[in-house]
This record gives sequence, structure tokens and C-alpha cells, in this order.
Amino acid sequence: MSTFTKQFQWLRARDLRGLALPAGLLALWWLVSHFQLANQHVLAPPQQVVQEGLSQISGGFGWDVLASLGRDLAGFFLGGSAGFLLGSLLGVSRLAEKLIGPSFNAVKQIALFAWIPLLSVWFGMGEPAKIIFIAMAAFYPVTINTFEGIRSVSRDYAEVARVYAFSRWQLWRRVIIPAASPQIFTGLHLALIYSWLATIGAEYFLKSGHGVGNTMIDGREHFNMGSVLFGLVVVGCIGATLNQLAVRFERRALVWRKPN
Repeated sequence: MSTFTKQFQWLRARDLRGLALPAGLLALWWLVSHFQLANQHVLAPPQQVVQEGLSQISGGFGWDVLASLGRDLAGFFLGGSAGFLLGSLLGVSRLAEKLIGPSFNAVKQIALFAWIPLLSVWFGMGEPAKIIFIAMAAFYPVTINTFEGIRSVSRDYAEVARVYAFSRWQLWRRVIIPAASPQIFTGLHLALIYSWLATIGAEYFLKSGHGVGNTMIDGREHFNMGSVLFGLVVVGCIGATLNQLAVRFERRALVWRKPN
């Protein structure tokens, strides 16, 4: 079978219907700009966005992307780790749930951006405040899903573990975590999405520096809509890529759940 035939079969196997809406919006965008149906200072034409993107890529835009991803991953790991620990504690201990649960349920109702004034006072306007803000975005979904996943583990599993004389560590490692892992991974998946959204928000509202969000702010201040729209495209592409990586990792990690 030729290489071309294999590639064609791969394309046929892929569901490309999800590209229909982006392609339609891109065509509509081009038509609006081509026939000058909108002010080009407000809605930059596609070719201007491409030119601006090439100009930024040849400059220092790569460092901005790396800076944003560094903040995102640092906040994700910090918040995800704290969320897993607290969710596990609440899940295995009824006493901890009674002592901490009501306060946690009250605090999680506070909008994330409402914490920015307090974080800026406690940690300043630089990197520490940004990373803690991102960590908070990742903290809540991991905590909630870890707690619910552990609490949903059937008591029958624990009874079987007692029959086999499992220690507490064996019960935790071999029974509770595997049984709760689908919901834990759901929390981590949501945390990865929320932390990326919080990364862009932190770059908007806290001290400027390197980052994708900051390049968009610079474009807005200089009324360069090409730069703003290019930033939006990059933010969307990175978010979609992180989402796909999370899906693939979850599938590989939970491959044992598939029936033979």
C-alpha cells in the first residue's frame, strides 16, 4: 500500500466535521474584511493577523509563550497537589469533612478574580501572586473531584481488602486510588483547563512582564488589533493542545479499565 493511500485512509478515519465551524468563521471573517463591512481598526483582516504573527514569532514571542506555560504548569502542579491532599483528607476522614468541609464549601463560592486585590497585597504584583492565583484555579476542581471519587468507592472493595489483610497503605494504593482515579483525573483535566484560563487572567490583571496575555495588552494599548487577534488564536491553540494532551494521558493512565 502506498504512502499516499495510507494517508488518505488516515484522513478518512478522522472525523473532520469539527473543522466545519472554524472554517466557516474564517471564511466569514475574510469576507467581512475583504468587502470592508467592518472597521479594519477594530476587526483586523486575516492577512494582517498572519503578518503580525510572523513578525512576533521572528521576534521574542517564543519567550512569551514559554513564560505563560511555565506559570501555568507551576500553578497547576502547586494547586493540583494541594487539592489532591485536601480532597484525600476530606474523603477518608469524616472528622476532617465536618471540621474543614463547611469552610471549604463557603470559600469556593468566592469568585476567583475577587482574590486578586488580596493576593496583590500579600504577595505583590509579580510572579508569586500570579502562580498562587493560577494554583487557586486548579485547587478547587481537584479537591472536589478527589473527595467525591474517594467517597464513591464501594465499601465492598474495603471488605475484600480486609479479607486479604491489606495494610492501610495497601488499601490506599491498591483499592481506593484505582477506584477513585477516573474522577480524580476528571478533576485534574478541569484543573489544567482552568489554570490556563487563570494564566491569561493573571497576566492581564497583575504586573506586566513576559507572557501571551501581556502581548495582547500591548496590542490593545497600541490599538494593534492584529496583535490582539493573533494572541487570541495562540491562546486558543495552546488551550486546545493542553486539553488533547490531558485526554491522551488520561486514556493511557486508565487503559486498565477497558474490558478485554
